[in-house]
Amino acid sequence: MKNNKILFNVPLSPHKEIFKINKIKSQNHYSGSGNAFFTKKCTDWLKKNIKCKEALLVHSCTAALEMCAILLNIKPGDEIIMPSYTFVSTANAFVLRGGKPVFIDVDCKTLNIDPKNIEKSITKNTKAIVVVHYAGISCDMDIVMKIAKKHKLFIVEDAAQSIMGKFKEKQLGSIGDLATLSFHETKNVHCGEGGALLINNKKFIQRAKIIRDKGTNRDDFNNNITKKYSWVDIGSSYCLSEINASFLLEQLKLVNYITRKRVKIWNTYHKYFEKLEIEKKILRPFIPKYAKNIAHMYWIIVDKKYRNKLISYLRMRNINSLFHYIPLHNSPFSKKICKKKISLKVTESISKSIIRMPLHLGLKNRDIILIASFVKKFFKENYKKNI
Repeated sequence: MKNNKILFNVPLSPHKEIFKINKIKSQNHYSGSGNAFFTKKCTDWLKKNIKCKEALLVHSCTAALEMCAILLNIKPGDEIIMPSYTFVSTANAFVLRGGKPVFIDVDCKTLNIDPKNIEKSITKNTKAIVVVHYAGISCDMDIVMKIAKKHKLFIVEDAAQSIMGKFKEKQLGSIGDLATLSFHETKNVHCGEGGALLINNKKFIQRAKIIRDKGTNRDDFNNNITKKYSWVDIGSSYCLSEINASFLLEQLKLVNYITRKRVKIWNTYHKYFEKLEIEKKILRPFIPKYAKNIAHMYWIIVDKKYRNKLISYLRMRNINSLFHYIPLHNSPFSKKICKKKISLKVTESISKSIIRMPLHLGLKNRDIILIASFVKKFFKENYKKNI
């Protein structure tokens, strides 16, 4: 086992990407501003395949979320409903504008925002609802959209993990007013570091381009709408470079292949862990009928008293499994900005019980069988009480 370490993630790197640098050199254009060739190719691909009204490449999903907060004119005192079980960027983007995150619990099966907790959290200060499609599995968007329409709230889809995921027949990222994608190396499709802002509410398109271009009307200048460009709004340097975009384009072309391969690995895990779930030693992922599985991750839930022991047990056998988010509502900074103490039982329980298994295209069937066999062996040696 010493020389056969099973890594949690190995970013995909097909050979074609590197040759695209020559194309960039011939253009003598390396930034993503203007009508950059690879940037345009990627955004066209996103609009066509996700069916959003506009797509802007940015340097991270975090940047895209920050742009969402600016576009929604978040001001001090505005409340944004979101799950506590998410990455810090989901909340940070709105806090930077003075907004207050209102953390609510997740569903125990999907680990997504629990719709029944949304409406009772709405106040006169609520501005938006942020849904996080955890592990690429869709939230129940029919219910969320109905609530948003009733209370005249904006919807932001944090689809960082969800490229090509679906809610019924709709692509994730095409449903809310705004949506965000991540192309970090830990995602199904990546360019090292990158992201995208997806826009479905047309009223945000023009301003989004200004915000992306440091608050200037440079996009109008590049399209010969104005003779000079100048500072017209707030903004920042959010563009993705052409080098990253050239790498990303080749990955986007392979997205269906990547998804098929990952789903095959996911299904193999699901098969080999079935008996442990029947024996009530673990819980496996649940995919609602309305969702398409794009296999961003494979997780299991174990009794919290076993979680860290099992991770250590696998690590000693050169298998790199991981826990996941620490609930944001329990974080030191959250306690400073959210004065009211809350208890989110499902979120807290999941955080202490979840284990994410290795999932990348380098995994072989024998690797998954080996991982499953060690998990089974662990429970045979340690299990005493049903979860």
